[in-house]
Amino acid sequence: MNTNKEPAEQANPLSPKCPALFIAAPGSNHGKTTITAALARYHVEQGRKVRVFKSGPDFLDPMILERACGQPVHQLDLWMTGEAECRRLLHEAALEADLILIEGVMGLFDGDPCSADIAELFSVPVLAVIDASGAAQTVGAIAYGLANYRPGLLFAGVLANNVGSPHHSDLIKQGMPPGLEYFGGISRDSLFKLPERHLGLVQAEEVLDLDSRMSAAATAIAATGLANLPEAVEFTAPGHQAPPRLLSGVRIGVARDTAFSFIYAAHLDLLRNMGATLAFFSPLADAALPDVDSIYLPGGYPELYLQTLQDNLAMKVSLQTHFQQGKPIYAECGGMLYLLESLTDKTGNRGDMAGLLPGHAVMQTRLKGLGFQSAPMPGGVLRSHTFHYSQVESPLTPAAFGQRELNTSAGEAIYQLNKLTASYLHCYFPSNPAAAAHLFLP
Repeated sequence: MNTNKEPAEQANPLSPKCPALFIAAPGSNHGKTTITAALARYHVEQGRKVRVFKSGPDFLDPMILERACGQPVHQLDLWMTGEAECRRLLHEAALEADLILIEGVMGLFDGDPCSADIAELFSVPVLAVIDASGAAQTVGAIAYGLANYRPGLLFAGVLANNVGSPHHSDLIKQGMPPGLEYFGGISRDSLFKLPERHLGLVQAEEVLDLDSRMSAAATAIAATGLANLPEAVEFTAPGHQAPPRLLSGVRIGVARDTAFSFIYAAHLDLLRNMGATLAFFSPLADAALPDVDSIYLPGGYPELYLQTLQDNLAMKVSLQTHFQQGKPIYAECGGMLYLLESLTDKTGNRGDMAGLLPGHAVMQTRLKGLGFQSAPMPGGVLRSHTFHYSQVESPLTPAAFGQRELNTSAGEAIYQLNKLTASYLHCYFPSNPAAAAHLFLP
């Protein structure tokens, strides 16, 4: 590990070097997000600039990670984002950062492509976070499997999570095979734990003591071998072209509050880079839309705010007027639910929504949609994913359906009504900038 504050020399801007770690685990629920946030916060507190990335489609973890590092958090995914965009994002981060952290998704080798594919492609060493609850020396066997399952994968070492005592940590260390570095353990402490709900972690804005939780976890990091910077990694520049200015002069209203918050940072960057002016508004708190040409209603948790959304009649009238004027509206998942006639939560409470789309939605107790899909939108195909617990019944005939990567079942319906486009699909705009721009063109 590099003990200096400054990253390795960056004499060549085409191939800057920056200390980097890929935080992975044997599976979900080992504490990857908590540890990544703790690492980011610790190094920020040492005066370093930290850039954090999240592999795979995720909205909630990046909210936590952004609070931890104070910088935007972007997605890295070889299918959804694409290798060239991943390379560009990492290269730009390496030019300015003292440390790059990448949080994996699920287990290190889960999926195709998987987290290990990203780590190996960009030569970023893997830190394995392993939940040690109910185990001791066996943690070493799990770590050995992760380190040796794929030849060529760089492996930095192991951090044990949820360690019960110093003696427990000693037992874990005893079980580490030769050549595997054990950075230490993070104690089992409820102060570190991040609260969850049905779609994952609770949004950062809703965790009132989030900063104190992250600072406490950062203090724990200080007592491990991860207090020092990792070795520097070289990040090469990709061939990159600026997106076309297809949205010059277009004003886009973007819903953003605790009910509608599932927005990729890359989306806002791209819309602005294509010339759009963004105006943020809250369907929960605002009485009217801003003066805009188009509307973007992202996903989120409208089911948690049924009464507030139902009672904000002025906002619903403003949306209806925008729709009746033939102006574009693009709605994803929770944004689509808000445009229906009604939404019912899991306890049976029903709220009247905006009523732009015929149909009703009901929250379910089990997951109803999951996975990557190609989305044939009006202006072209966008790569996307779906993840939802609700079910929609609508008399409207879908204009198209998403196409699953494995073609195991029918994809998500894509609805079009005049200039309104809505679906459960969360599209990744940079996968096809022209198709994304088409959704908002007046």
